[in-house]
Amino acid sequence: MRAETRHQLKQDAFSRVTIGAAEKTAHWSVEHRNTLAVAAIAAVVIAAVVAGGWYYLNAQDEKASFDLSQAVRTLDTQLRPAGTPAQPDVPSFSSAKERSDAAKKQFQTIVDKYPHTRTADMARYFLGVTSASAGDNAAAENSFKAVASTGNKELASVAKLALAALYGNTNRTKDAVALYQELINQPTASVSKATAQLQLAELYQAGNQPLDAKRLYEQIKKDNPGPEAVQIATQKLAQLK
Repeated sequence: MRAETRHQLKQDAFSRVTIGAAEKTAHWSVEHRNTLAVAAIAAVVIAAVVAGGWYYLNAQDEKASFDLSQAVRTLDTQLRPAGTPAQPDVPSFSSAKERSDAAKKQFQTIVDKYPHTRTADMARYFLGVTSASAGDNAAAENSFKAVASTGNKELASVAKLALAALYGNTNRTKDAVALYQELINQPTASVSKATAQLQLAELYQAGNQPLDAKRLYEQIKKDNPGPEAVQIATQKLAQLK
């Protein structure tokens, strides 16, 4: 098998596992009314895939990426119905917390074993997600900040979006607004201007600032030719009437 073919198979397999976990992890945003939502989790997946295989730059990063795929797979592991015993040959967890705790340990191991790899930055991001899911906002903030300060602007922008959402959910509105404004002024492929605008507008709307929210939704409709952002903005404006 040619080297590039093996590489592509690895990357495709990793992508499938990660995207599946992203979809399952998205329930955190709904349960906690978190403006991070699917966008930020999916964006970090896209950033990883679009990066063109930087998980496989060297042997150490390749090993780290394999461990990351296993940790992400843990987040995708099924939950057993209450009272159902575990089956030896079928991985499962008794609760979402048990599953999140197990994945968190795996992500932390990657950070500890491969601290200077780019894969470790991805693991730090997921550490932030699992920490926030567990209600450990301080740990989540530290993880998101660490990723936001990396040299990978795509991954950093996703971490900033998650951090802004965390600030918004913990009544640190001023800090959240500052981060959203930064992302609006400096958009990336992973976090577009429209995405940051929508999240900021939702923050204003949830914070009983309808005029600021309306201004942003109208700006989104004006600036974006794409139908998706316009449709969301239109629906949100209708809610404000």
